[in-house]
Amino acid sequence: MASSVVGYPNPDQASRARGLTQLDSATKIAVPWQGFWRFGLCEAAAEGGGSFRYVIQRRRGYGEESEPDPERAAEEAGRRARRKIRRYCAANRLNRLGTLTYAGEGCHDARRFREDIGAFFRRLRKETGGEAFPYVWVPEWHAGGHGLHAHVAVGRYMPRGLIECSWGQGFVNIKLIADLPVGSGALEEARVAARYLAKYVSKAFDDRREIGLHRYDVARGFEPSTRLIVGRLVEEVLDQASVRMGGPPDVVWESRGQEGWAGPPAVWASWPG
Repeated sequence: MASSVVGYPNPDQASRARGLTQLDSATKIAVPWQGFWRFGLCEAAAEGGGSFRYVIQRRRGYGEESEPDPERAAEEAGRRARRKIRRYCAANRLNRLGTLTYAGEGCHDARRFREDIGAFFRRLRKETGGEAFPYVWVPEWHAGGHGLHAHVAVGRYMPRGLIECSWGQGFVNIKLIADLPVGSGALEEARVAARYLAKYVSKAFDDRREIGLHRYDVARGFEPSTRLIVGRLVEEVLDQASVRMGGPPDVVWESRGQEGWAGPPAVWASWPG
């Protein structure tokens, strides 16, 4: 799939991205703009993304630290969580989705809920031979007032009865991702699972705020690595990434032309499995 690319932005774009006005630039509070593209390639997940990093020097003492923006901080945290879940699922081919629900009146204690989920995965590991395996889980508050339940993703077949026994708190639902185009493999299935879980992790950042508690969790030891690629132009970083991946990406997203985009120029790409 052919993709358009963005080269160096102009000086006015550089100034706006750093909160500088044309007057600031004209009076040389900011020296001539420069910068580079920084792209993180997760080869195991067959995707990567990055943005243009501005390097602007200011006169000593100019400007003050801006006030923290809780709303933006939450948005950024949600974005990072979605990216981590997406890459973790894809890299480990987590293509089976499940839901763990409580019986009776449900569970309304967030700390007890997390203890129960941890115990569930420990029992499941023991029942499947004791070998560690990758998984992701995301909590959700039930809209009907039934308390918390968990959405989980795994990448291997496990008998339903074994999962129900390991959970022991109520009800279990699990299924392999299906209904995809002919030829879709485990990577595409895992990407569907990741999008499903990402929806709930976003919701977790909007729902009841539980200070100090994880919005999601993964099995340790299976986190995919990311290769850093830098270049003067976006073409350079995409070309380098394509060499690593053995061919061009089949999907490319760019911030250019995105209505309301307020950050620096950005790009995201994914490769077929």
